[in-house]
Amino acid sequence: MSNLYHLTALMIFAAAFFGMTAPVKKPISQVSDASVVIPVHSIEETAEHIPWHHERLLTWEDFQGPAKQHTDAVASTSTSLGISYQIVNGELTYQITCHFSKPKSWGSLKTDYILAHEQAHFDITEIYARKLHEALSTYNLDRNNYQKDIGKIYNEIVEGKEAMQHAYDGESDHSRKRTQQMEWLEKINQLLEETEPYAAYP
Repeated sequence: MSNLYHLTALMIFAAAFFGMTAPVKKPISQVSDASVVIPVHSIEETAEHIPWHHERLLTWEDFQGPAKQHTDAVASTSTSLGISYQIVNGELTYQITCHFSKPKSWGSLKTDYILAHEQAHFDITEIYARKLHEALSTYNLDRNNYQKDIGKIYNEIVEGKEAMQHAYDGESDHSRKRTQQMEWLEKINQLLEETEPYAAYP
């Protein structure tokens, strides 16, 4: 107990998405959720992570992981959505992270078209980071159940994110269906505009 404020234990959640693009042969994708420790939120780019920013689009130089062998996939994007939170002076404070992982992302066929598909996977994660901020900013703190409540909110957001990532890959056939791919890019851009009020998450 500090003489300045009471601080609860810091709680951290994170979920990762690994999406692969396979414009030839059969599509391949892999998705996993993992609990990892997320550092204090920063909008600064590091050697391993790129925080989402509308002016910082991905380039192929960002895909620094080794290309997978014996697969039809030609690119893979790894993004993560994380949150850490605590109660200070009876108030909920939280930090949200939306990152692209350089060492876990890779590309073997590096075209602008495929890069646009991969950027959209990152954009989807950003959309759900904003949705998480919206949900937490309107949450009425229950001191007896807030850990359970926040865990439920986070899990529901992650489920929505994963469902959209899979729908995007499925309907565009991992970018091979060009008409559906373009429709999805328009949809994602529209969702980014709609969630703009929650873009300035902590």
